[in-house]
Amino acid sequence: MADVEPPVPEQPSDARGRRTAKRRGRARKRHTVAKVLLATALSLAMVTGLGTIWLYRDLNSNLTVLDVVGQLDNRPDKPSDDEPGEPLNILVMGSDDRDGAGNNIDGLTGDGERSDTTILFHLSGDREFAYGVSIPRDSLVTRPECEAEDGSTIPGAANAMWNEAFALGGPACTIQQFEQLTDVRIDHYVVVDFAGFQTMVDAIDGVPVCIPEDIEDPAHGIRIPAGSREIEGKEALNYVRARYTLGDGSDIGRVKRQQAFIAAMANKVVSGGVLARPDRLVGFLQAATEALTVDPGLSNVLQLSKVGLGFNGIGLNQIRFITVPWAYDQREEFRGRVVWTPAAETVWQRVRDDEVISRRLDSTAINAGNVPGSPGSGSDDGSDGGSDGPSGGSSDGPDSGSGGTDDARSEEDKAALEAAGLCT
Repeated sequence: MADVEPPVPEQPSDARGRRTAKRRGRARKRHTVAKVLLATALSLAMVTGLGTIWLYRDLNSNLTVLDVVGQLDNRPDKPSDDEPGEPLNILVMGSDDRDGAGNNIDGLTGDGERSDTTILFHLSGDREFAYGVSIPRDSLVTRPECEAEDGSTIPGAANAMWNEAFALGGPACTIQQFEQLTDVRIDHYVVVDFAGFQTMVDAIDGVPVCIPEDIEDPAHGIRIPAGSREIEGKEALNYVRARYTLGDGSDIGRVKRQQAFIAAMANKVVSGGVLARPDRLVGFLQAATEALTVDPGLSNVLQLSKVGLGFNGIGLNQIRFITVPWAYDQREEFRGRVVWTPAAETVWQRVRDDEVISRRLDSTAINAGNVPGSPGSGSDDGSDGGSDGPSGGSSDGPDSGSGGTDDARSEEDKAALEAAGLCT
């Protein structure tokens, strides 16, 4: 039998060969791309992780921490609360020290430091509301004795201006004074100086304001033209410092402008794109941590951010700013100074009880979601009658209202804003 050659396997056509080669090529490419993507992802994760650790450590190292608890005595108790979160009382003090780096804004060095800005921020236990209560620096109070940093005793005094406590004993004496006069326990404190404030404003590229008339104060080197725009740098600092050439020239007017500026600043940080812009956010955090002196309870950015998230979750419209009810002192020797009215005790009781400040007490309040001069702002802030101005809010009626027409309340609010040198 003749030999039979084994069949030769059918060779693939050129088309099939090309398809097979392409599939193998794509498989190799996918494998290569997958490896590159994996390596890139791991590298990014490592860099991001290291960057986060670096940023965390860097921000923490920026903070100045000062423990003053040992200088405080006879402290009020904090009422128990059944809310899921703890109510927090944070005392914010603005230092006018000219001797630190960047603080010599007008050549007035050598006089130590005072606190021309004092605001109590109350954050509710249920995180449903928050408010800031400003205390005018010209308030006349009976200052209690306090302990200096070296352990010596700083004697108290009657008819003392509020900001003398800071000049004599720094934040410890201001906290001691606040707690003894209000029976409200302070959980945390924050101090910010001139340079730090300016840097924070610059980090978010300015804050929107509305100035109804030119501000001219040659004695302090202040000149700010009227108009609605964003201000930053020294101009922003001058705006919140200006006193004698704007509105009625009182410290009360300056307090209201400071409230409006802080509200506008909070508005921009939360809703103006700062949180969504990593470059701006990191810059703001760098500036803020470098600017602040805090207690040990706020000694790292995680603790600070926890408090900040509490405010952020409330909503801008539920963060309000009022001034402690006040009246001008009628004694000739204290002309221009102010005293707290009996309604002030109602405010402090609301803080102690973790309750909303009634509308009768905050009819001229500014909220961070509706800053004066911005669209939809002005008097229609959901407030009701009464006033926290010179009348002091003579009584504390229910939140549902205090009588009077909407138009009357609107004119009252406009008058208060105009007296503060704000657009209406």
